[in-house]
Amino acid sequence: MSNNIFSSKTFNLITDNIDTDQIIPAQFLTTTTREGLAAGAFFNLRFDDEGNEREDHVFKNFDAKETAILVCGNNFGCGSSREHAPWSLLDLGFKVVVSTQFADIFRNNSIKNGLLPLEIDKSALDYLEANPNTQLTIDVANTKCEIHGYDSIDFPLDEFSKYCLSNNYDQLDYLMSQKNKISAYEQRA
Repeated sequence: MSNNIFSSKTFNLITDNIDTDQIIPAQFLTTTTREGLAAGAFFNLRFDDEGNEREDHVFKNFDAKETAILVCGNNFGCGSSREHAPWSLLDLGFKVVVSTQFADIFRNNSIKNGLLPLEIDKSALDYLEANPNTQLTIDVANTKCEIHGYDSIDFPLDEFSKYCLSNNYDQLDYLMSQKNKISAYEQRA
């Protein structure tokens, strides 16, 4: 997210309890950089045991230019706390993940890295499941999501996270943006 308002079509992967090992398997955790992790994102859904691409995998027709919002089932991002999970989703082209519930660590890692975990209720998820490729317009500053053809809904997001996501900041970027205030404070001490 690099601004307050974001709009895209959705991409459905409506499955409950997708854990971080499904998002990015352990063999791809050897890097400390974010680049290139798209290759491992949902690897076991996309490739067989020999590493050959599955003929009918769900991401076969995925186009990040058209669909930058991933819609998932309940309890997305459960399991171990690997920061590589949101990194891989971002590298794959997603900017937003929609679910009825997120694992706390995944949610925090996502926000810290610029991926919006957008929590919705079950009826909104049911609508998105029945209507793939739905256009969503997300207003981060006002925590509103317009689901075209359905309704506008509010979603929870604290003020600091809103600020960081709206300005494309991680926590270090935020601290650096306060450099003048920090220096002025230090001068008074």
